[in-house]
Amino acid sequence: MTEVKLQHILQIDCQQGAVRAVRFNGDGNYCLTCGSDKSLKLWNPNRQLLLKSYMGHGYEVLDAQASFDNSQLVSGGADKTIIVWDVATAQVLRRYRGHAGTVNCVCFGGESTVIFSGSVDNTVMLWDCRSKSREPIQVLSEAKDGVSSIDISDHEILTGSIDGQVRLYDVRKGQLTEDFLGSPIACVRFTKDKQCLLCSCLDSTLRLMDKSSGELLSEYVGHKNKDYKVDNCLSAKDTQVLSGSEEGFVHRWDLVEVCHISHWNILGLYTGRNYKAEYLLVSNPYSMQ
Repeated sequence: MTEVKLQHILQIDCQQGAVRAVRFNGDGNYCLTCGSDKSLKLWNPNRQLLLKSYMGHGYEVLDAQASFDNSQLVSGGADKTIIVWDVATAQVLRRYRGHAGTVNCVCFGGESTVIFSGSVDNTVMLWDCRSKSREPIQVLSEAKDGVSSIDISDHEILTGSIDGQVRLYDVRKGQLTEDFLGSPIACVRFTKDKQCLLCSCLDSTLRLMDKSSGELLSEYVGHKNKDYKVDNCLSAKDTQVLSGSEEGFVHRWDLVEVCHISHWNILGLYTGRNYKAEYLLVSNPYSMQ
């Protein structure tokens, strides 16, 4: 096992209340921060420079993502809306209202022509960015409790729910596969090779599952995650698992050997995704690191 040493590079005071999520853009050169003050901000983290602020949500912003070509952003939040933004002008291009509750997660699909949104109203909604219609093109309503997390591959939709179910929708085959993990799910991710699923559960356990068979391959413990949504991710080569902790640490495990490698105190929750092997983003209640 090769030890990868990580060091604290910088910290930015985002000045937007609690930072609910941090996301790299498509090429990893910029990042987005979602604030409890209803704002979405775009940063150049290397220069610690605020590039643009996006105001339009009525309540705190909980998730955001950049489009494939970095020309648009999508965000969702506690005001039950999904907003599509023009990156350069910060103008609202589209505003979707369809969910009956807080929007927990949003992401672009395909070539950023479809938006996926998950909500506490137990649904995942799909929105066509090219259409003038403000109605969802499809509603996935299989969840029995709030949808906490969504991840997308070429032809698959992966969702995690508070009902403890991981759901995998195969669009090409028209199939739905469900696996019950026995505890509410905070975050789900495809591995980089798309062969496995990494799931964070509110019993302080990360579970690695085989996508095809549903077999439980590994469990990773040592962090605390019982009450809040805490993200996970994998390193660029699928060699390491990373997760936040409610105690204010980022934890790291070797994926194959299932051993706990290290943890760092950041006084907050891990809410970013790694884009390259050398970088990851974390947020504490008021700043980005």
